[in-house]
Amino acid sequence: MNKFRVALAAAALTFTTATASMAQTAAPLKIGYTSVEYVLSQMPESKQIESQLKDYSTQLKNQLDAKANEFRTKGEAYQKGAATMTDVVRADKEKELQNLQQSIQEFQQNAELSLQQKQQTLLKPALDKLQKTIDQVANENGYTYVLNSDGASPVLLHGPKDGDISDLILKKMGITPGAAAAAATKPAAAVTPAATPAAPATKTKTKSKK
Repeated sequence: MNKFRVALAAAALTFTTATASMAQTAAPLKIGYTSVEYVLSQMPESKQIESQLKDYSTQLKNQLDAKANEFRTKGEAYQKGAATMTDVVRADKEKELQNLQQSIQEFQQNAELSLQQKQQTLLKPALDKLQKTIDQVANENGYTYVLNSDGASPVLLHGPKDGDISDLILKKMGITPGAAAAAATKPAAAVTPAATPAAPATKTKTKSKK
C-alpha cells in the first residue's frame, strides 16, 4: 500500500528506539515489528489527510495553470505583433515574457516544496497518535523493541508472525484490522502546469543614433 507516500512518514518516526526499559532486568529480550504503512492506511485519519492533500494540490495547480495561461496568451500576442513593434516595445515585451517564465519555474519549485511540507504537517498528529499507541502496546505486551517492516530497506528483514503487532496497535485505537479499503490510491498529483511556450528569442537590435 502506498496511500499517500507513507515513506516520508515512516522515515520521520524512530521505531528502533526502546519501548520498555531493560535496566537491570533479567527478562528475556522481546522484539516486535509493525508495518507503519499498513497501520496508517487503516486509520480513519488517512482518508482525511488524503482529501486535504488533494484539495491543496489542486489549489496550487490552479494557480500555476493561471500563470501558464497568462504566459501563453502574452507569448502569442507578442509573436503576432512583433513585426510591427518598435525596438523599445519589442525588448520590453521580451523581458516581460522572460520574467513570467522565470516566475512560473520558481512557483512550481515552491509549490512542490509546499506540498511536501503540507503533507508532513497533516501527518504529524496521526504519527504522534501511532507512536503513542505503539508505546502502549509494547509496554502492555512486554516488547522491548518495536521495529518497522516497511520501506525499500526495512529495519526488519525477518521475523515470526506472532511478532507482528500491527493488529494489536489497530485494536488499541479501536480500529478493526482490514476494515479500511485495501486498494491503494494514487498519491496527490504533482503540481505541474500545462505545457507553456518557450520565451521568444530576443530579436531586439540596437540602433545607433546619429
